[in-house]
Amino acid sequence: MAKVAFIGLGNMGGPMAINLVKAGHDVIAFDLSAAALAQVAAEGAKVANSAKEAVAGADYVISMLPAGKHVLALYLGEQGIAGAISKQALVIDCSTIDADSARKVGTGLAEQGIAFIDAPVSGGVGGAKAGTLTFIIGGAAADFVNAKTVLADMGKNLFHAGVIGAGQVAKICNNMLLSILMAGTSEALQMGVNNGLDPKILSDIMLKSSGRNWTLELYNPCPGVMPNVPSSNEYQGGFMVDLMTKDLGLALEAANQSSSSTPLGELAHSLYVQHQQAGNGKLDFSSIFKMFEK
Repeated sequence: MAKVAFIGLGNMGGPMAINLVKAGHDVIAFDLSAAALAQVAAEGAKVANSAKEAVAGADYVISMLPAGKHVLALYLGEQGIAGAISKQALVIDCSTIDADSARKVGTGLAEQGIAFIDAPVSGGVGGAKAGTLTFIIGGAAADFVNAKTVLADMGKNLFHAGVIGAGQVAKICNNMLLSILMAGTSEALQMGVNNGLDPKILSDIMLKSSGRNWTLELYNPCPGVMPNVPSSNEYQGGFMVDLMTKDLGLALEAANQSSSSTPLGELAHSLYVQHQQAGNGKLDFSSIFKMFEK
């Protein structure tokens, strides 16, 4: 088993760190939240007083932070921890950030002889708790193989997307498509309801027809149709609108940089920004269903 420093214990990071503890790894955690630290400590993780203290002697350094600026500051900022990381360690950033920031961190760490991969995740809070996340990885092939030692204890599917930054690009492509599917499914279901159809029956019909998609199969946005999903819990839990809006912004940035045509992505971003500004930022992203109500 490995010595793992885990930095960032939010809704995703906390359960991920706990799964590493349960797998037998020696986990040293750090977060600015005392409550988050207490939660992982109760499961057997050690707690550090700083990020630099956490990474000392670690075989793997895993970070799960909100945005690129936080990841850059953690590793390469004035108070950055790069100098405290062992040259034998592998740094794994699981945050969803812009690809350029991931590349900058990778380059900066490489200059100090430290290996780095970007490994954003898909699967939401439920997947983080169950240990069934999908990791989408950018970096050297050898580092991808090395990372399996810890990633396999937090996730079910591990994909090597390409060089550093490729993980981030693949992740935002996936989330852009997911947002389009969720908005379209919500629109279709609400139209059916407005015309007198039972949303459960309509969902079953579409699941056996050409409109079948992940949102209908596992994450129905209409309240009461499917148990144990956010829509049947007043849209609590899951993947927040704020986060989907952030990811769509990253997708549009990438599209602009590559001169890609993304009209549906732009429309989805506009819809989610509108939904966010209406006070729904902390609700699950499937709450976009509410936007199409009469």
